[in-house]
Amino acid sequence: MTALDLSTRVPLRFPTATATFAIGIAGYLGVNLSPYMITAAQEGLGLDVLAASWLVTATLLLTAVTGLGIAPLCAGARRLLVARIGLVVALAGFAAAALVPSLIAVGLILGGIGAGGAVAASGAALAAFRNPDRVAGFNGLANRAVMTIVLAVVPAIGLAPLNVFGSLALFSLIGLLVSVWLPAAPVAAPQAGAAIAEAVPIEVAPTGTVRAPRPASRAVTIAGFGLLAVFALWAVSEDSLWAMAGVMGADLAGLTPEGLGIALSGSTAGGLLGSLALMILGDRLGRAVPLVVLLVAGGALKIAEGFVTDPTVFIVVFIAWNTIYAVAFMYFVATSAALDADGRWSGPLFAVYLVGSALTPVIGAALVGVFGYQGFAITLGVASFVLAVPAGAIALLSTRLDRAAAREMETVA
Repeated sequence: MTALDLSTRVPLRFPTATATFAIGIAGYLGVNLSPYMITAAQEGLGLDVLAASWLVTATLLLTAVTGLGIAPLCAGARRLLVARIGLVVALAGFAAAALVPSLIAVGLILGGIGAGGAVAASGAALAAFRNPDRVAGFNGLANRAVMTIVLAVVPAIGLAPLNVFGSLALFSLIGLLVSVWLPAAPVAAPQAGAAIAEAVPIEVAPTGTVRAPRPASRAVTIAGFGLLAVFALWAVSEDSLWAMAGVMGADLAGLTPEGLGIALSGSTAGGLLGSLALMILGDRLGRAVPLVVLLVAGGALKIAEGFVTDPTVFIVVFIAWNTIYAVAFMYFVATSAALDADGRWSGPLFAVYLVGSALTPVIGAALVGVFGYQGFAITLGVASFVLAVPAGAIALLSTRLDRAAAREMETVA
């Protein structure tokens, strides 16, 4: 289905938003808690830091691979089923890891697989809403607000397996409880619309049939695959800097652990402000120009980070870069959602990102070893400059499809 079928998209309402965002947070929480998960795995299994790190990396990679593999199902009638099965598996796995020390490894593997279903289902559901830009902003705001609280609360109560893995299980349970409101993909069967409308506010034609999806054009298909490739490469370049920030800041600018904490917390605040800005602007600026500007600016800041020698300047540049990164991330989400109302491209988008982010500590360290800090920063910056070209072209296509759909609906009205 192309974005020309906007009549099948639903308005953002509290129940559907709650389900979509909560399931996404449940699937993605492991990425944000990964440092705490390493500590908990060390304590629960008596592993060294390297072995615990590889266990957590395997968990995240399984989430990514599962999300990629199952994403096509989430663009159809099985979206809710995928979400529920994934959340049940994640709940069982993480609960086992939290409660039974001997099952930590097996529990994390199962939890990672289940989280992949949640990531794919929630990502696909984002495409079901009108105005993908504002929805991406709301999603970013909800995600960062919840993560900020969780990242502060979990260390306060302790990094024991019960607390860390129990948090993952708790959010899986919350996602499962609200999953009944998850927006469905458009279907074509008679009477199907009436059944869906009981649980989800969706526009149904007078015949009681939800409009059948139109076949995706070749241009949209190429753009979709191109977007996934660009996003994966961009994710590697961004998260490599995130992974190496502490080491690089300490070696180049004398950044202390306290300074790193300020940089990380300030980055979260910057992401919240960016989410609010996108919610207010919506699609008024289109997507192509903002995305290109953000990638170019982000690339320049990444290069600058490699040449900073003052800790305060390092923190300021880091916060500015991460704020731009957060907004660019949301524009990528909006672009993928606008390409197809079924969620064909937004479904695998988050899983693609996880593939890159799970490996970035290794990739970042390797790049630093080969090029040094300055060469590392320049490499990441140039990557952003290069990727801005195809990203802008794909974003322009998605914007044109949206506007053509809007004109078509005005003509019909």
